[in-house]
Amino acid sequence: MQQIKPALIYFILIFATGFALAMIRIPFLVPRLGERWAELVELPFMVLASFLVARWLVQRFGLVTVVQCIGTGLPALLMMLSAELAVMWFQGQSLGEYLGGRDPVSGMAYLFSLLLFAAMPLLVRQQAVNRP
Repeated sequence: MQQIKPALIYFILIFATGFALAMIRIPFLVPRLGERWAELVELPFMVLASFLVARWLVQRFGLVTVVQCIGTGLPALLMMLSAELAVMWFQGQSLGEYLGGRDPVSGMAYLFSLLLFAAMPLLVRQQAVNRP
C-alpha cells in the first residue's frame, strides 16, 4: 500500500509529460512527418522523462528493494493503461479500432516504451545499487 503514492506520482508526471508533448507532436510534427515518425520522435523524450522521474522517485521515497520498485512500476503501468483506455473510450473507439488504428512500427515502439516505463524504477535502482 505504501507504493501507491510513488506509483501515482510516477503515473501523473509521465502522463502529464505525454500530454504536453502531444500538444507539440499533433499540430506540428504529424503534418510534417506523418504519424509514425512523429510518434517515433516523441518516444525518446518519454523514455528520458521516465528515467528522470523514476530516478527522482527512487531517491525521494527510498525505493531500495526489488519489491518496492516493482510495486511502483507495475501499478503505474496499470494506471497508464487505464488512462489509455479512458481516452479511447472518450473518443468513442473500441479496443479493436484503437489497436487497428495504431501504426505497426510506432505502436510496437510504444509498447516497448510502456514496458520500460514499468521497469524503470527497478532499472534505476539497479544503477544506484551498482554505483561505487
